[in-house]
Amino acid sequence: MTRQKIPIKKIDNLTARQVTFSKRRRGLFKKAQELSTLCDAEIGLIVFSSTGRLFEYSSSRMSQIVQRHMLHVDNLEKLDQTSLALENPDTTCAVLSKELDKKTRELSQLHGEKLEEMNLDELIRLERQ
Repeated sequence: MTRQKIPIKKIDNLTARQVTFSKRRRGLFKKAQELSTLCDAEIGLIVFSSTGRLFEYSSSRMSQIVQRHMLHVDNLEKLDQTSLALENPDTTCAVLSKELDKKTRELSQLHGEKLEEMNLDELIRLERQ
């Protein structure tokens, strides 16, 4: 007897839906663990049930994985902006000019000048620096 292929659509029966969710979640977590072990990959998996309950799996600390993801996304955005700017020399000059103004302002703020332009969060960040 072979398994039948089921149509992928929402399961109407609440009990059957919860059982399916539980089984498939366990299978997904098992596959993530296997991938992590076999390929030495860092994996972070977050699943929310329909009731809002959180389930997670991570091959190392979840906070480290999320932080690494955020750094990667930020770097990709910066890379995209830089590559777009390099395509047009006028844009490159404008971008570099803005960056120079920003760094000059930051340096003067580090020296204690032009602090009245800053909000509370910026002042706290400056104090930590």
